[in-house]
Amino acid sequence: MATTIVIEHQGPIGLVTLNRPERHNAFDDALINDLTEALRSMEAEDSVRAIVISGAGPSFSAGADLDWMKRAAGYSKDENQRDAMALGALMRTLDHLRKPTIARVHGAAIGGGVGLVACCDIAVSLSTAQFGFSEVKLGLIPAVISPYVIAAVGARSARRYFLTGERFDAAEAYRIGLVHDLAQDEADLDEKIGNIIDAMMLAGPVAQREAKDLIRAVANRPMHSEILQDTAERIAKIRTSPEGREGIAAFLEKRKASWVPAEPEAPAPIEPPQGI
Repeated sequence: MATTIVIEHQGPIGLVTLNRPERHNAFDDALINDLTEALRSMEAEDSVRAIVISGAGPSFSAGADLDWMKRAAGYSKDENQRDAMALGALMRTLDHLRKPTIARVHGAAIGGGVGLVACCDIAVSLSTAQFGFSEVKLGLIPAVISPYVIAAVGARSARRYFLTGERFDAAEAYRIGLVHDLAQDEADLDEKIGNIIDAMMLAGPVAQREAKDLIRAVANRPMHSEILQDTAERIAKIRTSPEGREGIAAFLEKRKASWVPAEPEAPAPIEPPQGI
């Protein structure tokens, strides 16, 4: 049973918590494997509508574990490549999940920890969080996470922070597009994420999956006839799908769509104790 992560379910929300607080949730081969399997498992659960990733203890994730790096220093090139491919599989799994993902960021997010943030669809951070790519300070490069980070912040910002390895704060992470919103404290962080989840639950789950596929299909591609044809086919397909028909019908009939969770019933009033 995995101990490097904690998996919980809160209704339709899957919560995945990195659980190596004594190591600031640093990556090693066990955490990489456990997190990859947890994400794949939640992808397969029909009851899970969205996934929130967070870290236990003082940090979101401090990147690579030092003991793991010491072991890797003695590996051959092929062994190092296998390790890197495992990390690459984790990042690709998270980036390509068909369900919405949210990063709940606090403390430090360094190296691979920033990779997780960049791979999530939405990231919300405490204003006190710190970010960085410290690889160059060790004579290394943030190779495996680079496609996802550059997609999030752009090549220009990557040039600065990949080359200097300097730390930057949450305000800068917000400015360059790494995170979508900032929170002042833990309560504010959870409230902002809760509001995002509430909005997500109003959307059709199939439409959300198709929207993620759409973004991957059109991002950074010039507009030409193939894109026009592809996007027309996509909207035609979703309009005629059961979910698309239900969504339009619900709108016209001024009712909630079938996928919207029912409002929780109000708790029964507490009866005062009766005197003897």
